[in-house]
Amino acid sequence: MAQPPFSFPLPTDPAALDHSDRLQALVRDEIARTGWMPFSRYMECALYAPGLGYYSGRPEKFGAGGDFVTAPEISPLFGRALAHQLAELMALSAPRLIEAGAGSGRLAVDLLGEFERLDALPERYDILELSADLRARQQACIASELPHLAGRVHWLDSLPEQFEGIVIGNEVLDAMPVELLRHSAAGIEQAGIVVEREGTLALDWRPAPDALAEQARSVGFHPGYESEINLVARAWIAEWARRIGRGGLLLIDYGFPQAEYYHRDRRSGTLMCHYRHHAHTDPLWLPGLNDLTAHVDFTAIAEAGFESGLSLAGYTSQAHFLLNCGLLDLLDRDADPLARARDNTAIDRLTSPAEMGELFKAICLLRGMADVRPLGFTRGDRSHTL
Repeated sequence: MAQPPFSFPLPTDPAALDHSDRLQALVRDEIARTGWMPFSRYMECALYAPGLGYYSGRPEKFGAGGDFVTAPEISPLFGRALAHQLAELMALSAPRLIEAGAGSGRLAVDLLGEFERLDALPERYDILELSADLRARQQACIASELPHLAGRVHWLDSLPEQFEGIVIGNEVLDAMPVELLRHSAAGIEQAGIVVEREGTLALDWRPAPDALAEQARSVGFHPGYESEINLVARAWIAEWARRIGRGGLLLIDYGFPQAEYYHRDRRSGTLMCHYRHHAHTDPLWLPGLNDLTAHVDFTAIAEAGFESGLSLAGYTSQAHFLLNCGLLDLLDRDADPLARARDNTAIDRLTSPAEMGELFKAICLLRGMADVRPLGFTRGDRSHTL
């Protein structure tokens, strides 16, 4: 059995190990038919293979008992502040909201609760979720905490053909499959997966197709440089742009403008794996049990939107965005000392440059809403850096 790429015990749950074995068998079978699997396809299998991928087959992913913690799990203040921005945008477009990748359902609960307090409930709250496991968890969370609003929430199997309103995505782009590339002595090479004699999966580098190699050169792949290009995220933005009439997308994730993403000093890229709150860099270790992510190139996201007819309405740090949305005004000044301390700790995690405040960014792309300056971008806008 493979050793973990960090000082941490191997999982001992036979069901979990069998889960990973079955996913690896699926990958080996596909490679047997094709001979070579691009890394992006492997990442797609590892995360989304029906019933076996990390997001489609793991029962516990978020929170203290999972592999990582997202902002909605840190504090309901995140969703409540975000609701003020979404309420403003829905009032300017249409009272419909789609949440892409709703995780545990925690964000939906916090958003709906604050919309109700603001008297700004959407006519319909749709969730686009690929994972049947997560869909069930979201349904249970909403039914338990907001039973009187559960009827407003619907789950989608695919993107709607036409849509007016706002699409919200928190930590969605980072989980999209990426192409892994390097600039070696042989030129621009693309990573793929092969099966070694003993049946283990291994990385294999081959000359990249001309179009992909040209993209790598254009963003600054220097000799000895290895990083990622997310073609799926760009296509996802373009698909939404094709469907959105009046409205847009508000996306929050960790990442950089292109000049920072492909900085000369970031020579090994941003691809990371997460297992039980441990980060490591071996994407082939126990696939199906690890989350695989890459940071977001926000310049590429803005370009994909612009090329598809969307306008860039704002780009800033999560800290600026949440504070602009009135995060501090949501504090309960009459709460007991323990509750106030808990909220202050949460706000520090959400806004501190040493925590999520600087690494995480918010970007807003709109159509049919010319000259709108959304609430969350009124101060600290960084659109000029893209």
